[in-house]
Amino acid sequence: METQPTPNAGSPTRQSTIDLDHTEGSIIKSILVMGVPSMLGFGLGNIYELINAFWLSRLGPEPVAAITILGPLLWVVHSTNTAVGSGSVAIISRRYGEKDALQTEMAIKETIVLKWLAALVFGFMGFMLTPFLLNLLGAKDQIFTMGVTFGRIIFIGLGFNFATYSVFTALRGVANPNKAMILMFSLSALNMILDPIMIFGWGIIPPMGVAGAAWATVISYASAFIAGMIIFYSGGANIRLHFRTGQKLRWPVMWTMLKIGLPAAAGQMSFSLARLIIMPMITIFGTGVVAAYGVGQRVSNLGITMLVGIGLGLSALIGHNLGAGKLDRTRKTAYQAIMLCVGLMSAIGVIVFVFAGPIMRIFFAQEPEIIGFGVTLLRIFALSFPFLGLHLMLENVYAGVGENRPSMILNMLHSWGLEIPAVFITTRIFQMDQNAVWMSLTGAEAIAATAFFVYFRNGRWLHVKV
Repeated sequence: METQPTPNAGSPTRQSTIDLDHTEGSIIKSILVMGVPSMLGFGLGNIYELINAFWLSRLGPEPVAAITILGPLLWVVHSTNTAVGSGSVAIISRRYGEKDALQTEMAIKETIVLKWLAALVFGFMGFMLTPFLLNLLGAKDQIFTMGVTFGRIIFIGLGFNFATYSVFTALRGVANPNKAMILMFSLSALNMILDPIMIFGWGIIPPMGVAGAAWATVISYASAFIAGMIIFYSGGANIRLHFRTGQKLRWPVMWTMLKIGLPAAAGQMSFSLARLIIMPMITIFGTGVVAAYGVGQRVSNLGITMLVGIGLGLSALIGHNLGAGKLDRTRKTAYQAIMLCVGLMSAIGVIVFVFAGPIMRIFFAQEPEIIGFGVTLLRIFALSFPFLGLHLMLENVYAGVGENRPSMILNMLHSWGLEIPAVFITTRIFQMDQNAVWMSLTGAEAIAATAFFVYFRNGRWLHVKV
């Protein structure tokens, strides 16, 4: 179905078409059409993370431990990405659902400008504070040095990272999820190719170790961002960007994006800060446990990031349907997506539980003790997967309507009221081993997801205006 955009004063001949309408027809088909491309794209991205960990593990457990300890710090910084990104999902998809091409174009441009501004500020702060924060997290000797090297390079290229995710968001928001998927595939494929070359060296390229892994990531995101801009400015998406539109950047709209996204960012930052506090409670168990935790996280994230892909497609669908004024279809879309993703994560959980041993042996074939740590971790984490499916879908429903305060409050209670107290009590007071950490995190997720679903059922989210 092709619909011409609403005419706009001062822009009589926009070269954009709003040609895909997911507010009609099969709901489950719309969820799959919008969500599966992003799911595959994020899934491949996480496969890259696993491959990155595999190559770094060839250098020993220390590089894997270094990027694992650095992880919570990067999550905190990426919370600022969420502050803009979450608000842009609601506004871009809602304007597209209203079939207003010019306002959709402006929202995309304003999102990218905000992302670059945020990246410049927080990239500089991250670059300067990385050594201090890694020291607080318990990184020592070689692990500390590797973490500082990797982190500072990532912060140098943070603008490309942030802005590339806005390209993906914009493509999904204007009903071009397949183009977002292709771009994500290309980013991950380039990263996979560059990784071993820059870690171990090839030809005139010297071996760079963890620095090589970081530079491979920066180069890949820069390439993806440039490709995304070419797609939008050449008319390769349903909304075409123009160098001149006759309109200036609208700071009030940009502030609205931030107001919508700040609660989501606060919730994510709360979660990330909680992980910063939990990490030293893990590092006390030694490098082997930290390395196993790092690989375990990446294996778990393979399912989670696929789920995030569906969820981001769901957010755009929610915005499209609300923009079209179809409340009943919006509600049905949310419930069907939740059922789909809880089932998907349950299946992934069974696979991870059964094959935990072979998975860990891929990374630590010569380290039986680390394999033992990792197998137990994966099997405990697998029990939380259905609840993660429920939790993440609910977050994306609220992101799609532009109301992120419930997610923020829940994430704060989840992290600070459940996770941290449970981990502290079990490991510091009762002196239990690292398995108590994994069980605490799994139990906290089950309680939080169930509470969120109970709140979601009141239906007030259907009447949010942006």
